[in-house]
Amino acid sequence: MTKIFNVICIKWGNKYTPDDVNKLYAAICRNTSYDIRFFCFTEQKDGLSPEIIRQPLPNLDMPQELIFGNHRKASGLCDDNLAGLYGQRVFFFDLDSLIVGNLDALFDYPEGDKFYAINDWAHRHGKKANKIGQASCYSWVVGTLGYIKAYYEQHPEEVKARFGTATQQYVSAKVIEKYGKLNFWPDEWFKSFRFHCLPHPLLRYILAPKMPNQPELKMIAFHGEPGIPEALRGIWSTNPKSDKYPRGWKKLYKHVRPSLWIADYWK
Repeated sequence: MTKIFNVICIKWGNKYTPDDVNKLYAAICRNTSYDIRFFCFTEQKDGLSPEIIRQPLPNLDMPQELIFGNHRKASGLCDDNLAGLYGQRVFFFDLDSLIVGNLDALFDYPEGDKFYAINDWAHRHGKKANKIGQASCYSWVVGTLGYIKAYYEQHPEEVKARFGTATQQYVSAKVIEKYGKLNFWPDEWFKSFRFHCLPHPLLRYILAPKMPNQPELKMIAFHGEPGIPEALRGIWSTNPKSDKYPRGWKKLYKHVRPSLWIADYWK
């Protein structure tokens, strides 16, 4: 019997396009031998491939003015009956995920009802080491994280005061609070464009980013800037408000040459 896996993503607002959703869906299907049920939670259903299962944005039972940051995604998706999937495992992928390798081992990896995430690259050392799950790709069984959504709905000001807009830190802290630790995917499966593909800042004007040479690599995360289309074109950002430092070091390192290899995977 062919295995069927539930993959989900979320799109709201205009940062991403329906084509971004379609490309993620197509890339996941190309890179697995399993059948996929692909869910997109969105308020804009037009333009999506007909195979994609459209779902409304997750509801948070609280005044809209108290919802901040990415909690519609981070906390909202923790709903105990998300899309009627109670008791089923789901695999979340951000729309800035570039799939570059076969995903079968990832779908087969989880044990029981454990929560899995990427060990956040920015916090591999120090006090936060092994305590933050990077949110580009994570997996859980629907019905095991509802307490995260409920707590945020009941204590938004407390959550904001403690975590600010760091929603992945909030979710990670609540998982650790209940289960004692986070479970991470193997490090060799996921890499960051910012941490593992970009050259040293002083070389970014002459060297293009390179894809890591790792046979087991499955995904490259484009968290922050540049995004996938910007990196492909060699543009750090298309958002005129993104650069708060028009001079000096931070202006110098915010440079990227075209990463033409991205086109082989983002289609």
